[in-house]
Amino acid sequence: TKRVEARFSEVFERDVAVFFVATGGAANSLALAQLTPPWGLILCHQESHIQMDECGAPEFFTGGAKLLPLPGFAAKLTPEAVEAALSGFPERPPHGMPAATLSITQATECCAVYSVDEVKAIGGLAQRRGLKAHMDGARFANAIAALGCAPADMTSKAGVDALSFGATKNGCLAAEAVVFFNPDDAKDFMFRRKRAAQLFSKMRFIAAQFEAYLADGLWLRMAAHANAMAARLSAGLAAAGARIWYPTEANEVFVSFAPDVERRLVAAGAAFYPWVTPGDPAKGTMRRLICSFATREDEIDRFIDIAGGR
Repeated sequence: TKRVEARFSEVFERDVAVFFVATGGAANSLALAQLTPPWGLILCHQESHIQMDECGAPEFFTGGAKLLPLPGFAAKLTPEAVEAALSGFPERPPHGMPAATLSITQATECCAVYSVDEVKAIGGLAQRRGLKAHMDGARFANAIAALGCAPADMTSKAGVDALSFGATKNGCLAAEAVVFFNPDDAKDFMFRRKRAAQLFSKMRFIAAQFEAYLADGLWLRMAAHANAMAARLSAGLAAAGARIWYPTEANEVFVSFAPDVERRLVAAGAAFYPWVTPGDPAKGTMRRLICSFATREDEIDRFIDIAGGR
């Protein structure tokens, strides 16, 4: 465990405080609880995982902080949207909740990837406004692989204070980490993790996964493969006439099929379900397809052939 904690500091080119947990929801909720007081406001995207898929865990672990969901194409926040929200939600102490934390997801829930400059713009805004910046990095490896940048450039050097470093979506089992780039932000976090039942007596089994994961660029090779398979799938389905809703920048494809195509895929053994988002541009027809480190080209090509009626 100590070796891997030191390895994280090497990856991020500075001394970091890292804490292993089992799930992304725990990583997000505990990181936000560390950064946000119970009376604080957390700005996030309306399609973010913390807003849509964590059963109120961020609010629970913060002790009552409020999520303020914001719009934006492909689940990306912009400085303009954040500024507009802050202007429309004025602080009125002690009546109004003060803005405390800004949370973004990299890559986003719609498979979009923030550029380094986009993260810097968000991080800079947070610093100017006196906010903490949190990054949900469930697919952090996919974003880094897509951009080819250094992890530090996407985080501490861009104004991010805390990162939920995901590995479960890239081949690990129940292995996530909370990374703080300022040691002061991690004060007493060990108690918060313990109180949330995320301190495991066999923590070395999580650490052992990270040791292999971070060795020799394995984590980035696996993510790059997943990204490449998703790009192949997206291009093939688009050529077959399917509707691709968002640019495929990481390892997910958001697609709508004609009814007969969907029936043909299901009959051939494909399994998927409606992917409904706030405002749902697809009106219930969107499907989410995910590629992994284990996805093969022949599997992708077979799926495309069936979709195309071949």
